[in-house]
Amino acid sequence: MAQVVGSVLVFIGTYTGSGSKGIYVLRFDPGAGTLVDTGLTAEAVNPAFLTLSAAGDFLYSVSETSSTGAAKSGAVSAFAVDRVTGALSFLNRQLSNGTSPCHLSLGLDGKMLATANYSSGTVALLPVLAGGTLGEPCSTIQHQGKGPNASRQEGPHAHSITPDPLTGDLYTCDLGIDQVLLYRVVSGALKPATPPALRTHPGAGPRHLAFHPNGRWLYVVNELDSTVSVFARADARSPFGTAEVQGISTLPAGFTGTTWCADIHVHPKGRFVYASNRGHDSIAVFAVDGARGTLTQVGCDSVLGRTPRSFALDEAGRWLLAASQDSDVVKVFAVDAATGRLSHNGQSVSVPKPVCVRFAPGR
Repeated sequence: MAQVVGSVLVFIGTYTGSGSKGIYVLRFDPGAGTLVDTGLTAEAVNPAFLTLSAAGDFLYSVSETSSTGAAKSGAVSAFAVDRVTGALSFLNRQLSNGTSPCHLSLGLDGKMLATANYSSGTVALLPVLAGGTLGEPCSTIQHQGKGPNASRQEGPHAHSITPDPLTGDLYTCDLGIDQVLLYRVVSGALKPATPPALRTHPGAGPRHLAFHPNGRWLYVVNELDSTVSVFARADARSPFGTAEVQGISTLPAGFTGTTWCADIHVHPKGRFVYASNRGHDSIAVFAVDGARGTLTQVGCDSVLGRTPRSFALDEAGRWLLAASQDSDVVKVFAVDAATGRLSHNGQSVSVPKPVCVRFAPGR
């Protein structure tokens, strides 16, 4: 399919085996808010999280499995991207050095790829080689510890790994030990940063995180108790304080059902923070205090689907695309510029078991 003028590509990662065959690609028009399905773009096993290179010419995916061939490890794969059609060409695959890899990211210079392995509680670093291919893992760290939730925190569970946009340090949310562990890359190896970890409140279960555009405030979404933890630093040269500045619920007052948080993003203009609730099936909308970075909930908007595992804001922050895993759908929501609240614009596309939404970088 030829590129439509003004449209952008959106890649969808999925869980396979229930109707899905891999990675799908959509086309979104940010002017009109329209969303078009262009179909399966690459077959893959459980490509549950995706990331793209800064130029958008390469895409990397986890294979969230407990084994790859005879190896007791999941895997990560590299693809070349046709930036006109969104077609993916498989380049190569490497082990993730852990079971159930669920998140990955590129370092700021694009020369290293880091992955978090949920079941084994490990994080690994892989070199990005010429032509976008991946080298074998060059550094792996095994997390240690447990948390107070006996059924979910019996051991470490690395759930995401994200670079600090100011320092390049890698921040790993570990759901099992209520910590965000910090690493630096030194001569191709992961080394503890200073401080070595930020601590959420006990039983929180940190899952994903997002930095404020000013780099001073950090927002961590906690899966197990449906909260957001706020951390702060004085400036780009200062480390984050190790204790949370604020913990705030993602749910409306009085809700007593079963629910778990999943994803978190900051609006490009920095005025709002969004976090998804699986069970309540909504996205919590928070206003950001411009002086302190703390949050006030202004609403909890339904995604009109079940189990919103992932969502993404477009580059201008006018639209939010939400993937409902158990409704097999991606829906488009308009973002109110004054309040940050969400309203469905009627646009939706059927995608089997969508669990990751990634906009391709603008051209």
